[in-house]
Amino acid sequence: MNLLRNPYRKLEKALGYRFRKKKHLEEALTHRSWRYEAPTSNTVDNQRLEFLGDAALSLVASTQLYHAHQAHQEGDLTRLRSLLCNGKTLAGIGERVGLGAFMRLGRGEEQSGGRSRSSTLGDALEAVLGAAYLDGGLKAVERIYHHLFTPLATGKESAAAQDNPKGALQEYCQRRWKVGPVYRLLEVTGPGHARRFNVEVRIGDRVAAEAHGPSKREAESRAALKALQGLEADATST
Repeated sequence: MNLLRNPYRKLEKALGYRFRKKKHLEEALTHRSWRYEAPTSNTVDNQRLEFLGDAALSLVASTQLYHAHQAHQEGDLTRLRSLLCNGKTLAGIGERVGLGAFMRLGRGEEQSGGRSRSSTLGDALEAVLGAAYLDGGLKAVERIYHHLFTPLATGKESAAAQDNPKGALQEYCQRRWKVGPVYRLLEVTGPGHARRFNVEVRIGDRVAAEAHGPSKREAESRAALKALQGLEADATST
């Protein structure tokens, strides 16, 4: 099939999946503004596929995360799934694969920047996943997920930990051992305008990590992050 007969070839390559029935993909890329201006009454938009894609993505992401993170409990898995499947992530992926260029938009939506609007791109990606499910079942959704979402999983988890390392360590310790981490200020050095705080974090009777920073709070955050990284490395090696 040449490019003229398959206008979605470049997009399919970016998605990691080739649709057997292009009409599913065409519907997924049809914004409601196009339907409102369509000359025929039988034109459909992507809102129903968006509903289906949301459910399919949730199931596939849940299954993949369940198998990939054996030590994680429900709360961690739910948090990571939310990071992977939220509107911001979906819009970012939609922009990266160039969804906007392939969408069918009404004139008003086109003129107001609809091709680059985050909500439009995120919704369209969900619709594409719904179309993939109709076209090839969960296997098709899994192929797109592995191509586009799996590379983000580790980065999203790391970003969540770096955003609030003390909270992440507290949650990890409570879940694993029913205890909380204890921070201890070891030393403060340097002049008043350039203090250096050295802190250790203990879990139970052992020192999990030690770190320093320009404030006690920053030193504790760095120690918590180091402790998390050490715990994750231990879990991976066992």
